[in-house]
Amino acid sequence: MRVLVTGASGYVGSHAVKSLLARGHRPRLLVRDPGRTGQVLGGIGVRAEETEMCPGDMLDEAAVARALDGCDAVVHAAAALGVTGRRTDLVSVNVTGTRNVVGGAVDRGLDPVIHTSTIAVFVPPTQPVITSDGPLARPRTAYGRSKYEAELYVRSLQDQGAPVTIIYPGGVLGPAQPHLDAMPAGMAAGLGIAWPIASGGVSLLDVRDLGEGLAGGVEPGLGARRLVLGGHYVTWPEFADLCDRVTGVRCRRIPLSGRLLTGLGTLLDAAKRVRGFGYPLTRDAAELMVTLVPSDDTVALDALGLTLRPLEESVADTVRWLAAAGHLRPSRAGRLAPTRST
Repeated sequence: MRVLVTGASGYVGSHAVKSLLARGHRPRLLVRDPGRTGQVLGGIGVRAEETEMCPGDMLDEAAVARALDGCDAVVHAAAALGVTGRRTDLVSVNVTGTRNVVGGAVDRGLDPVIHTSTIAVFVPPTQPVITSDGPLARPRTAYGRSKYEAELYVRSLQDQGAPVTIIYPGGVLGPAQPHLDAMPAGMAAGLGIAWPIASGGVSLLDVRDLGEGLAGGVEPGLGARRLVLGGHYVTWPEFADLCDRVTGVRCRRIPLSGRLLTGLGTLLDAAKRVRGFGYPLTRDAAELMVTLVPSDDTVALDALGLTLRPLEESVADTVRWLAAAGHLRPSRAGRLAPTRST
């Protein structure tokens, strides 16, 4: 199938392209900068000439329409994250872009249309386990609100019978992130400076598994589906202990109450408006950290034919890449630091 992919120069989208190619699909990529996209894909072993690049921005409805013409399916993986403090117009990217791509695909009768959402639309949760039929939350974070609005729009298409599959991933980690952000940025700060240890926990999903899941969802005739793919859930002390085991270095820990962590995130937000600095804690991130609960991924794993790789492997590969890319001091990566050639 010819599959339009958005976000191919990003973390999730590039791995989706790799998985689509492995399954014999023909990816067409809506990209703003073909050269940069080629570099990102090359970094994970994909040759640019294996794909068809269509220059354009997903906020440009005409450009999206041109990219959609002749396609059979869509994987919409582009999104602005904004959780770690990057200043981005989240509503424009996550809502307008979704309307152009997902809405345009549905108008043309493409099947399936894969929309990458987030478990953040269920946060703060009202139930002990996140499921696809659980109630949507009314998130207070900017990222959560933008994804919530996009979610309502996509669900309205599903209610009209559109063959849209929504996938809800957890915190994505793994190697080769084109721009340090979100979970890998949090790991770099936690390992390099200190882990804030609070209540709650984190759901961790390897980007390579998510790419496989998105590609596995490209199967026509299955109608509308909602698939939660949070990944491995661990508490913050468990996550810090796991990092200790894979690196052989004990990371620093700062115990904080949920209220104090959220307050600290708010203060850091204000400080970053005056002077930028690298620690990625924000109020948005803090709220996710202290309220997230596990997810039930059973339906998604079965529907996508997916088996998640061990969390220890994902954490080790992320740390190894952080150190090799210069985002983490070798001393903090421990046994995973790159070896010096003699």
